[in-house]
Order: sequence, then C-alpha cells, then structure tokens
Amino acid sequence: MSAPRAERMSRVDYAWLRMDSDANLMMIVGVWLLEPALGLAELRERVGGALLKYGRFRQKVVHDALGASWVEDEAFDLDHHVTAETLDVPAGTTPLEALKTRVAELTGEALDADRPLWQFHLVEWLDEGDGQGRSALIARVHHCVGDGIALISVLLSITDGGTPPPVREHEDEPAPDATEWLADVFIKPVADVTIKAIGLTGDGMAKSIELMAHPTQPLAGGLEIARIGAQAVSDLASLALMPDDSPTRLKGKATPGKRVAWGEPLPLTEVKAVGQALDASINDVLLSCVAGAIGSYLRERGEDTAGKEIRAMIPFNLRPLDQAWKLGNRFGLVPLVLPIGIEHPIERLAAVRARMNALKGGYQPVLVFALLALAGLLVKPAQDAMLNLFAKKTTAVMTNVPGPREALRMCGRTIRQVMFWVPQSGDIGLGVSILSYAGGVQFGLITDDAMCPDPEAIIERFQPEFEQLLYLALMLPWGED
Repeated sequence: MSAPRAERMSRVDYAWLRMDSDANLMMIVGVWLLEPALGLAELRERVGGALLKYGRFRQKVVHDALGASWVEDEAFDLDHHVTAETLDVPAGTTPLEALKTRVAELTGEALDADRPLWQFHLVEWLDEGDGQGRSALIARVHHCVGDGIALISVLLSITDGGTPPPVREHEDEPAPDATEWLADVFIKPVADVTIKAIGLTGDGMAKSIELMAHPTQPLAGGLEIARIGAQAVSDLASLALMPDDSPTRLKGKATPGKRVAWGEPLPLTEVKAVGQALDASINDVLLSCVAGAIGSYLRERGEDTAGKEIRAMIPFNLRPLDQAWKLGNRFGLVPLVLPIGIEHPIERLAAVRARMNALKGGYQPVLVFALLALAGLLVKPAQDAMLNLFAKKTTAVMTNVPGPREALRMCGRTIRQVMFWVPQSGDIGLGVSILSYAGGVQFGLITDDAMCPDPEAIIERFQPEFEQLLYLALMLPWGED
C-alpha cells in the first residue's frame, strides 16, 4: 500500500501550530445555540456529508525535520470528532451559566495531536421552563487549520442551504471562482471593508503575500517584497517601538484557567443609527463601547484609569475571496489603542474614530503576516521570543465579524444565537469578539481567570455604554442640516 500523500504546511500555519502553550491553546472556539434540540446521528450525518468534503478535516499533522505536512488520516473516525454529552447543571446555576462553564473548560483541553485538529461537541439539556430539550454545538478547530474568515465559510457549509467546496478539474489546479451565498453574504463584506481600510491593492501586493505564505518560495525574494519593505519602513518602526500598555489587572502572567461570557444582542439598526447621528462608523461605535465597558469595569474595582490606554490586536483579512475554501491563514494584525481612561462617551468615540482613521492606508497587516511567516522558519524558542515581544505590549485580541442578516437553520433547527472566540498568544489574557447575526450585534469575552475571573461584569456593561451614546444621539436636532 502506498503512503498517504503529504501536503506541506505553510510557514504561517506552522507558526500557529507551534504557538500552543500551557496557558493558551491556539484554538478557535464557537458556539451555536439550537432550537429545538438536535440529535447526534443527524449531526454526524450532516458533518460527514458536508464538512468532510473539505480535505483538511480528514488530514492530520505529521512533523519532520523541515516543519510539518498535512497527511490523510487513514484511521479517521468521525465518532471521535463529533461527540455528544449531557450538560451538567449544578444546583443554583442556570443551564446557560453551566454551558459557559463547559465552553471555558473545552478552551483549555488540547485537541488530539494524532488526529485531525478539530472536534464538535453536541451539548444537550432540558429547558427549565417548558421541559423541552435544548442543544448547543461547540466547535473547536486549531488555528493552524485556518483563520476566522476561512473557517466561517467552511463551517457554515453544514447549515441548511450551505454549499460544498469548488471541485477541481485537476488535483493541482486551483478551484474556479466561487459564487455561493456564503461568500456574498458573509465573507465579501469583511474583505471589501478590509481592503478599503488598509489600502491593499494591485497585483504586486497579492504576489508579495503569496511569496510570504507559500512554503516552497524563498521568503526574502522578489521585487515586490523589496518595494513593500521600502514603503513600509515607518510602519515597521511603529510596530517595533510600540510602548507598553498601561498596567491594569488585565495584564499579567497567563494561566490555563479560562472564563467565557456573552450577552444578548443589540439591535443592529440602532447601532447604525447612532453611528450616522454621531458621524461615526458602526465599528467606531462598537469599539467605543468596548473601551467604555473595560474602563468602567476597572474603575469599579478601584483602579484609576485616568490617562490609561490598552492595546488590542485586530485581525485584517488578506485573502482573495475565492480562495477562502482552501483554508490556511491569510491575515495580518493591526494594533488599536483603546482609550479606557476617557469616561465621556462622545469624547471616547471621537478618540476611537481618530485612531481607526490613523490605521487606514498602512502596511502593518502585511508586515505582521510576514513576521508570522518568518516565525515559521525559526526554531521554536526563537519564534516564542519574537512573538512574545508583541504579547507584552498587548492586553487583548479583538475580532469584529459581520454575519448573515437572517437566522440560519441546521437540520431543520433554528440557530438562535452564534458566538465565537479567537485564541490569545503568550501572556495575553483577554479576547473580545463582536459578531453581528440575524439583525443583532453581540459581544463575547474569553478571559484568563487569574486576571479577570468575572467576564460577565464586563459583558453587562456593553449595553449601558451603548445606551449612553443612543440617548445622546436622540438629543441631537434631528431634521436639520
């Protein structure tokens, strides 16, 4: 019998593979709340017929002297990857509280390195009110498999109406352009906004990204990279010379213990209206609420936040839209400084808007992508040392993803609520997720329980922070130029 075909892992994906630590595992974790309850047999049938059409979910990682490769798992067992459990609801807690505890536990459990690096957990319980069954799907996928944009397009393929990956005419040829609704509804808005925000245009830029990503191309070659390097000197200097964050209780030595929290969604139409009234984007409004909620949380715990700022690293997509189905990581990061010390909501919104505008037109996302590619070439201690320089200057990782406007269904069940969390590297102890879905926008947090044992106390502040902006917007002289 011939050996399974091996596919080289890209440098960037290899860097993510090796970024796991005892305190922070590099897993993207998501939760779908389903009504009514979903059965395990139905879920396995859907996953087997849809998700497994993406070859990466049948491949395991095999290490070698030069890095790692993706290899077909000849002993693949779907039952291992799609499991069911009954939610343990201790006395005095609600099922939702118990679910959050279970999600937090799973964020600290490593995936089996001898199998494909993903797992679905179908969690079931009885609703206290009507006695009907409820279920939640918890998905765990290692970051080396793909970034958020890629995984969203792939995981949504298991929903009703989801589409399979494009079919290659020849094994080594790329797939034709995909026009499925997932790209139009979910991915395209993210990528379009990203490209406009950071000014990435032209064939030379695309070639440069591919040179940095491709495992068989020389990293330091090509006129395009030289040109970008010359243009991006100031951005590189600003990355290297970033000052340390203001010290807060949210900075410290990371530990394995995690807590997660999420809240009920805000009406997206109201968020848009507030942004229009206050001459700000939706992102400006939401990020201002994040800064306000964190600042309020710290002040209530006795910290003086006057003049303090914290840095959040924000992912920016660098992937051509028709390539998302190939998975892998194609994104950069930009540092946004959040003014947690500004208490007045309008002043804080103006500061966030100014800082977001200052990030536009820069090459920082591409530079960070290049650094990740370089990290994949280094021995692990050198990679850890390089990436920890960023972690020391960062308090949070933050993602903001627009989702489908209408509620999705899976196996005839309604996906009532969706939330996800991205991992934190090094000693970063705070992850903030913002997701719009079915007409609402909601916030989620994952925290290190040694730095922030009560993320619910931050979550519950998002709505009051938004309501302050809403009330101020309503006080404006509407109907006048």
